[in-house]
Amino acid sequence: MSFQDQIRATFRRGETAEVRRLAEAGVRRARAAGEPEDEVEGLYALARLALRQGELGEAERLAGQALEVAVRAADRRLEERPRHVLAAVARMKGDHALARERYLASIELNRDLGRPEQVSSETYNLALTELHLGNLGRARDLLRTVQERVFRVGDHTFVPYLGVAAATLAAAEGDAETAASMIGFTDSAFDGLGQVPDPDDAEELAAARTFATVALHPERFAALYAVGTGWDAPTAFGLSWGT
Repeated sequence: MSFQDQIRATFRRGETAEVRRLAEAGVRRARAAGEPEDEVEGLYALARLALRQGELGEAERLAGQALEVAVRAADRRLEERPRHVLAAVARMKGDHALARERYLASIELNRDLGRPEQVSSETYNLALTELHLGNLGRARDLLRTVQERVFRVGDHTFVPYLGVAAATLAAAEGDAETAASMIGFTDSAFDGLGQVPDPDDAEELAAARTFATVALHPERFAALYAVGTGWDAPTAFGLSWGT
């Protein structure tokens, strides 16, 4: 397994201490060997840890360092992950106009690099940003595009994030019942993959959970949540795999 695959899988499992150990060792090794790709990856991982811990300034500093390494290496491929973190920092700070600008630039970069999966992922992030800017119709259209691609290509690993988006959209529309069911689905989907949400997505999910819990009687929330845990992806989104 490559350094990139190892450290990203460890991060998705929520193993903070092990990610930090791998990242710090990887950065030292990469700098000594003059390997910018692994240096960027290690700094990116440390930036994501800072995001997870709510240290937005530190996340921005580390992602900025990673971007500087990528630019010095004159390898646009290496710019993609640092730019993704910088967009997430803006979103988590509540500067959604800047986040939109950064996500649009990231989408353009990934299109240039021929990375349709990352284009889709950043489109998902853009949709949530548009949602916070009050552009519900735009957000809904973008999310539908992402949903259709996920089902068409069979990207099962992205299903929990579709749940995050659906719960967040329902909360924004004041639909507490749908939000509660989608939160149950999303929690179950992450558990099924043995993963935890990325920091910005965890924040979105927590906000939707708070909204639905307050809006509904606790017993009603629990009942709807339980319904969602029993859904599979086609039931949750009304789409079929491979179409």
